Amino acid sequence: MKHLKTVLFGLALTLGASGAWAEKKYDPGASDTEIKIGQIGPYSGPASAYGAIGKTIGAYFDKVNAEGGINGRKIKYVPLDDGYNPARAVEDARKLVEEDEVLLIFNPLGTPSNTAIEKYMNAKKVPQLFVATGATKFGNPANHWTMGWQPPYAAEGRIYAQHILETNPNAKIAVLYQNDDFGKDYLAGFMEGLGAKAKSMIVKEATYEVTDPTLDSQMLTLKASGADTFLDISTPKFAAMSIKKAAEIGWKPQTYLTNVSISVSSVMTPAGLQNGVGIITALYGKDPTDPQWANDPAMKDWTAFMKQYYPSGSLTDANSVYGYSVAQTMVQVLKQCGDDLTRANVMKQAANLNITLPMSLPGVNVQTSPTDYFPIEREQLARFDGKTWVLFGKVYGR
Repeated sequence: MKHLKTVLFGLALTLGASGAWAEKKYDPGASDTEIKIGQIGPYSGPASAYGAIGKTIGAYFDKVNAEGGINGRKIKYVPLDDGYNPARAVEDARKLVEEDEVLLIFNPLGTPSNTAIEKYMNAKKVPQLFVATGATKFGNPANHWTMGWQPPYAAEGRIYAQHILETNPNAKIAVLYQNDDFGKDYLAGFMEGLGAKAKSMIVKEATYEVTDPTLDSQMLTLKASGADTFLDISTPKFAAMSIKKAAEIGWKPQTYLTNVSISVSSVMTPAGLQNGVGIITALYGKDPTDPQWANDPAMKDWTAFMKQYYPSGSLTDANSVYGYSVAQTMVQVLKQCGDDLTRANVMKQAANLNITLPMSLPGVNVQTSPTDYFPIEREQLARFDGKTWVLFGKVYGR
């Protein structure tokens, strides 16, 4: 009997040990003590205003580490600068995967850069997770290792089209867009939203390159079209230019501005706050300049976080709200991974989310499934009053 007990005890130890061993699974970039996460962003160049996103992410990971990490593991964050240049993004992706051996690349920014690295990331089977672009193609589950985060651009374009049809069905519309996948995706959704009326309502289109020094000629051309409505599909630097130029030439159309350029500190202020009065956009996160959130616990937490972990960041920059929220989403995925920190499990958990982020607008949640790679699909319109974005109307989306 004693011998049997010894055998059973030994068997239990063996099973326990094998069970414990089986519970912990690691791919490159993960260990008992560390989770290595890469990021690619424009910390320099024409889209450098977005650098605040990556810096906020790093600050949030510092906060997580200071509080003990994730399941006892500290995050090692490795951000690289691609200058909003797709060729540099490819070099950065290769370095992060092959030299730094990160577990995943998180929130790489920009449609052109993500387009450039998508094939490589999927071939290597490394998560390209919660990309910082709403390009529709990054929500395709067939490209298993790539997933979006923010609302798809095409869906936002449809929201603007719907609002125009509801409020000014005879509008004469001028469109400015960045001449790449970002701009074309927004425009395609907008035209789809207008439907058969798109050809008659859009009276003029103009494009710009991210290397253009000014938008003077484009804005003069758009004004000359006689348009009374303006869809401004531009990134922060160019959004500020276009808003300022419209005021300088005395063009006062009803302007719709893409959500990616709503920052009061990096867009509206350099454009001239008074020049932005009346502009409409779509929001899914709480804007830090909106006084209605002054006593909101989530806004107070965000402000305290910024002051402690990112004191050089602006308390009026919506990009830092974005960085904070997307970092929280990433942390939730890693928590769900437990001790199975394989790349396959990261994607499995990313595709099984149902959470509400503190800094999301009421009615906006994060939800994914193996067939739904669009985490956020709801937005609400807002109008700039010279100081902040004032919400109005219903929450659009599904």
